[in-house]
Amino acid sequence: MRSSRSLLAALAAVLVVLAAAPVPARAAPKLVQISGAGSSWSANALDNWRRNVQQRGIYVNYASTGSTDGRNQFRNGTSDFGVSEIPYGLRDVFAGSDLRPDRGFGYMPIVAGGTAFMYNLTIGGRRVTNLRLSGEVLAKIFTGAVKRWNDPQIAAHNPGLTLPARNIVPVVRQDGSGTTAQLTLWMSKQHPQIWDTYCARFGKSAPCGITSTYPFRSADGFVGASGSTGVSGYVAQANAEGAITYVEYSYALNARFPVVKMLNAANYYVEPTAANVAVALTRATINDNPSSPDYLTQILDGVYTYDDPRVYPLSSYSYMIIPQRIELNVTEDKGFTLASFANYFLCEGQQQADVLGYSPLPINLVRAAMEQVRKIPGAPQQNIGIENCNNPTFSRDGTNTLARNAPRPSDCDRQGRTQSPTGTAGARQETPVNAAARCTAGGGGTPPSGGPSPSGGPSATPSQGAGGDPAAAPGGLVDPETGEVIDPGAGGGGEQIAAVPVSLDGEGGWRLRHTVMLIAVVLLVGVLFGPPLLAHTLAGRRDRGDRR
Repeated sequence: MRSSRSLLAALAAVLVVLAAAPVPARAAPKLVQISGAGSSWSANALDNWRRNVQQRGIYVNYASTGSTDGRNQFRNGTSDFGVSEIPYGLRDVFAGSDLRPDRGFGYMPIVAGGTAFMYNLTIGGRRVTNLRLSGEVLAKIFTGAVKRWNDPQIAAHNPGLTLPARNIVPVVRQDGSGTTAQLTLWMSKQHPQIWDTYCARFGKSAPCGITSTYPFRSADGFVGASGSTGVSGYVAQANAEGAITYVEYSYALNARFPVVKMLNAANYYVEPTAANVAVALTRATINDNPSSPDYLTQILDGVYTYDDPRVYPLSSYSYMIIPQRIELNVTEDKGFTLASFANYFLCEGQQQADVLGYSPLPINLVRAAMEQVRKIPGAPQQNIGIENCNNPTFSRDGTNTLARNAPRPSDCDRQGRTQSPTGTAGARQETPVNAAARCTAGGGGTPPSGGPSPSGGPSATPSQGAGGDPAAAPGGLVDPETGEVIDPGAGGGGEQIAAVPVSLDGEGGWRLRHTVMLIAVVLLVGVLFGPPLLAHTLAGRRDRGDRR
């Protein structure tokens, strides 16, 4: 008994000593390599940011496998973060239910941009760079209701062009895609009858709604490709003339290809520049309830119908899906690295958004995103703050300066009988338009009032072709291969505009090529007559020397 009491006393003494000993400090989190997957819409921005932070010791792998795969990988714990244009939980009529992860997560805005319509089209051997279309016509193109480039509905928006009688080839995403989800969400909201009629062909009843998996049949003239690089790469091929796709604006810039100027609710045709996207997103409704599972997700109905002349209607932003608990493959080291990366691209990284073809996030979204970053395990709390954030949209009064200072579109971009020759996106060269429809007005100012309603297709103009003849064009019959007018008198009756493309070199005035030609002539004269004249002069000098 006495020995037992002695043993217990010894154990108690040991416990007292251990309790009094200082607890070793937990090691500070360190930078480790992290990996993510998802959206190809955002990939160009993410790839640029990943390269930039390597000099800070931050190494990030990213696989642009599409938004659906990004959400799935994050749900399954096979990636440290996901990137998507759409949140979990949406009802997808083609892809089925998209369950939320059974883990702690949050959505964080990372970059804004416009879903653009990149196309490959020529007239008379010259690339078209100034194509204009309404939302209704675009919806009909991507549901197979408008099949030829010289369709009167397309011609009505392009009074300066004689469009070729070439088949339209819609190129769509065949993988699960946030870009597809953005396009189909917009069609379901703005053109539900067109979209529902198309869905019915695939056995779906109305309302069809949003899908991240685009339904299509090759037999109907559609082409499927994977990823943003896949669809943009297909359209950019030399043998893909007539093709059109939907893709982030950045990809058209990189490919040096044009995008459609889209008609907005103010009757102006605009492209998805950083400024036009910034203006549009001022009408996005954001779920600002931190207790909601859809906190920071966007509602874009107000964007689609915003009647500011500068608005690009298909504007949105992308989410990064981030962990908020230590579980699965989440560690404090990975959280510390992810938060450090996020702190960079929410601030300094946004300065490159415009150059890359995106639109930088405004201050309200950056503030909300930083609140999400603070919830990442291991996040360096002291380094996360708006006061040291070098973001190009911030102003002292907290307004979105990019949206406030966005220029108004040119009067040439207003719906009507004239058309600007100026190119778009990665193809800024002018497209020749006929003299009657050519617009040379300067920039912005206050847009004129009135004009046709954007709710439906524009009223018929003199540029429309005759009837439904697929070979008919505003100026007559068109060769389907070259786009050239082969019978100017075959365009039908009524008033007509001769829309045969003219060469820019035909304009008056002294041009650079004239100077080059003059120099070439002078050099040629020198080569032909210089040596004989020189020989004659030298011979004369010798004769005079001999006489002396």
